[in-house]
Amino acid sequence: MEQRHQADEVPDVNGGDYFVVKAKDQGVTVIGLTRGKDTRFHHTEKLDKGEVLIAQFTDHTSAVKVRGKAVVYTKHGIIDTEE
Repeated sequence: MEQRHQADEVPDVNGGDYFVVKAKDQGVTVIGLTRGKDTRFHHTEKLDKGEVLIAQFTDHTSAVKVRGKAVVYTKHGIIDTEE
């Protein structure tokens, strides 16, 4: 059976610090930043409207930058980039 959540609920994901980015518009960019002495870009994803990216913070990824209209779901809450 498929588990569904309301738009304002944060899915309960077991494991590490996962986050979900849902694009509200075409061309949303999600950029992963490295951990360590120097912070650098190490991964970029482009999302189209309605696409969802599920990602996890790791030993190599310490921060994420989101460009464009999107909703970001984390265990700490929900962030709408337009607010």
